[in-house]
Amino acid sequence: MLQSMTGFGLSRLEADTYSLTIELRSLNSKSLDLSLRLPRFLMEKELEIRNLISKNLIRGKVNLNIDYTLNKAAKAKNRINHELLQAYYRDLETAADSVGASKNELFRLALQMPEVMQADQATEESEADMLTWEQVLPVLQEALLNLNHFRQDEGKALTAEIISYIDRIRILLSEIEKHDPSRVEQIRQRIQGHLAEISASESFNQNRFEQEMIYYIEKLDIAEEKVRLLNHLHYFTETVYLPEPTGKKLAFIAQEIGREINTIGSKANDATIQHLVVEMKEELEKIKEQINNIL
Repeated sequence: MLQSMTGFGLSRLEADTYSLTIELRSLNSKSLDLSLRLPRFLMEKELEIRNLISKNLIRGKVNLNIDYTLNKAAKAKNRINHELLQAYYRDLETAADSVGASKNELFRLALQMPEVMQADQATEESEADMLTWEQVLPVLQEALLNLNHFRQDEGKALTAEIISYIDRIRILLSEIEKHDPSRVEQIRQRIQGHLAEISASESFNQNRFEQEMIYYIEKLDIAEEKVRLLNHLHYFTETVYLPEPTGKKLAFIAQEIGREINTIGSKANDATIQHLVVEMKEELEKIKEQINNIL
């Protein structure tokens, strides 16, 4: 079954002190084009992350964003400088006594004085230690799994669409098959008419005429092209349902289909078949458009 190169995968890990979000996006690309946005504590794992993604996604323009943030509870690890608080409080109390002011708000004011509330220095240093690679890895694997599920769902829709185009080409080919005998009969009648005129001429050369007729008939014969085109259509359909990625293989088969369609159009020398060939080319262009998005 086909897989799309377009995909989206999201996975999260929530804890009391931190939040980890991993987001993967992929678009069309001839090869794997990987862009990473990692937190500082995962920089040393960049090569391992790249290898894991390339093994799972194979092709596509892939963007990975790993967002790691501390929750408010973790960030709020502040401590009170009790000595400085007491000093500020005494100074404020003395000032209040000297002017006869109320002392109700002195504690709140003392807490708001500079450097009374001090951030815990260990918080920033231990931030990277709050998550290990062993904790991050299953979250990344889940995001990859979600992206591949997205690709598979998109691939099912692409499969149905592409097969419908192949079926349409097959129907058009059957129309050519039905019309071809009347085309051959028209050619035969034209040749017979010209033969009657030419044979009356004194310069008529029977041997040369037969050689030219053989060449002419072979040039107009499309029997082999019809057989090859039908075989290519069958092969294309079989390849669509293979379990492994087949985007590049389908592109090659589509080229062969196009070559046979063009040859039929150039050899047929018939208006009806030319119209059918144009419709075939339209369907083939739709197929090529969709193949660009297939893994």
